[in-house]
Amino acid sequence: MTEDAGWPVEITLSKDGRRLAVGWADGARHELSAELLRVESPSAEVQGHSPEQKTTVPGKRDVTIRDVQQVGSYAVRLVFSDGHDTGIYTWPALRQFGDKGAELFAAYEAALARQGLSRG
Repeated sequence: MTEDAGWPVEITLSKDGRRLAVGWADGARHELSAELLRVESPSAEVQGHSPEQKTTVPGKRDVTIRDVQQVGSYAVRLVFSDGHDTGIYTWPALRQFGDKGAELFAAYEAALARQGLSRG
């Protein structure tokens, strides 16, 4: 993939705020759920400062995205209905969510089960 192919050419929030559609310069297109983006937020609040500090965030089944704010030419900040707004979603991070979203979500559901938590 060339560097230009890793740039989004379109980012669209669904009317209900539950999905973020991202179209890429290489023709790929991803539909990302608000729940996945919220529970895997790149923020320190969720990711911590090392893999051991990552937090499993329960109860976000019904979370929505209220706003998408551009951050320079490299990322967006998403504002969620639960007030979370500290994650900066770089283009490579968004692409990873699109390419590996099913795997990430399965790992999230497994982490919830191990900890006795639910999607809510």
